[in-house]
Amino acid sequence: MRCPYCGSEDSQVKDSRPAEDGNAIRRRRICPDCGGRFTTFERVQLRELMIIKKTGRKVPFDRDKLLRSFEIALRKRPVDRDRIERAVSGIVRRLESSGETEIPSEEIGIQVLEALKSLDDVAFVRYASVYRDFSHAEDFEKVIAEISAKIARDPVE
Repeated sequence: MRCPYCGSEDSQVKDSRPAEDGNAIRRRRICPDCGGRFTTFERVQLRELMIIKKTGRKVPFDRDKLLRSFEIALRKRPVDRDRIERAVSGIVRRLESSGETEIPSEEIGIQVLEALKSLDDVAFVRYASVYRDFSHAEDFEKVIAEISAKIARDPVE
């Protein structure tokens, strides 16, 4: 593994342990040349996924980009990092096991919305405002009404 600090081709693994409920391996590494310490994660990849953007352009699937979208929507919200990782891992697992190698970006957006709805209502509205391209206050009102109706149907105990 290349050192992110000095670019050395060599690094030593100092510690390995399971991460993300056993779906990944977390490795602490040290560079023998500069002494830099860094962490890497190793995950199983069942197949190479391509995302079909709205423009028709195809780009490789990027798990980190998916994670960043969750983090942006959940910024300053009281949601545990493990719950976010589990949501992202669940989406990736569903995409990989779908049998499709090319997935429309809209499908991923819908799965993110569903996951955020169960994690945090504020994050759901934040993401929906960008994903659904809100342009008027009425758009927010509709989504908030949907959430209010859901809360009325399924009260928190």
